[in-house]
Amino acid sequence: MGQDKMTVGLVYGGKSGEHEVSLQTALAVMNAFDYEKYEIIPFFITKKGEWRVGGRLSAPLASVERLKLEQEAGDTSAAVELLFKGLGGGGRELDVIFPLLHGTNGEDGTIQGLFEMANLPYVGAGVLASAAGMDKAVMKKLFADAGLAQCKFCYFTAASWANNSHDHIQHVESELGYPCFVKPANLGSSVGISKASSREELIRAVEHALRYDLKVVVEEFVDAREIEVGILGNDEPLPSVPGEIVSSSEYYDYSAKYLDGKSQMIIPAQLDTEVAERVRELGVKAFKSIEGSGLCRADFFLRRDTGELLINEVNTMPGFTPFSMYPLLWRETGMSYTALLDRLIELAVQRFEARQNLDFENGVQ
Repeated sequence: MGQDKMTVGLVYGGKSGEHEVSLQTALAVMNAFDYEKYEIIPFFITKKGEWRVGGRLSAPLASVERLKLEQEAGDTSAAVELLFKGLGGGGRELDVIFPLLHGTNGEDGTIQGLFEMANLPYVGAGVLASAAGMDKAVMKKLFADAGLAQCKFCYFTAASWANNSHDHIQHVESELGYPCFVKPANLGSSVGISKASSREELIRAVEHALRYDLKVVVEEFVDAREIEVGILGNDEPLPSVPGEIVSSSEYYDYSAKYLDGKSQMIIPAQLDTEVAERVRELGVKAFKSIEGSGLCRADFFLRRDTGELLINEVNTMPGFTPFSMYPLLWRETGMSYTALLDRLIELAVQRFEARQNLDFENGVQ
């Protein structure tokens, strides 16, 4: 290893419905890294949750298939040994971890906890922000506490639905009305979301969402434009220019997001200067409300009738190919994809070093 090169562990794949998206992201990131500055060690997590670790790379792997590390890769025990090397006082082989995992077990705080236990710097949100950013019900409570305006919503668990479905239906009908949107509380990429326009559709939508999670969020329908802003930083986060999603379907579902290619991203969004500035300001506020670090994308509704801005959600590990909204927002703001990678690694190391100075001895000498 060159003296001045950083060793970056790139973690991708995973036990998630977004496994394939993660592979595409990893390929893009791997191709954008400056190999004069970094060496990469790839960590691939299979759909079954098995870990494979490859050797050091001084050039990107050629294809998604190669990313799966079928040959000449260490197994789970080798991956864990490499992650935890250095805890006993030996030399650490990894300078920073870059998780490119979406959805369950990737951006929900679980793998972030593993990196904390391994005492490794890692890109992105910590355990708390990751978990809060993944659970739509908890996220909405934090937004409310921060005074951020949002659409009306309710949530309930599978057990509560089984015991009190009639009460929940009545609450949705009296407080939210039809149409409404039904979502699994903990899932990324718009999987499991349905629009319900009647009681029968609501029941079907809840049953569908409960296939993916044990908690369901129901939201009122809002006729609005979808505006997004990228946030970058730790204690003093900066917002990008805002962008707009014009969906190919009635709402921005998984198909509209990844499959049909017809949804448009308009960057920068065509907004009045004051509205654009408000989006940027509220995006930073949303990021701080979940105690974010590194990066997030904050998504808003801009009501067509009143012009009110409503926070929809934050995404602590947004899509990260060069054609994804988050990197494109920063490109338009003046930061290239490669420079964005550099900055995220800097922020990861800064956050780690700040936490190393904390006293965990409880005052005992």
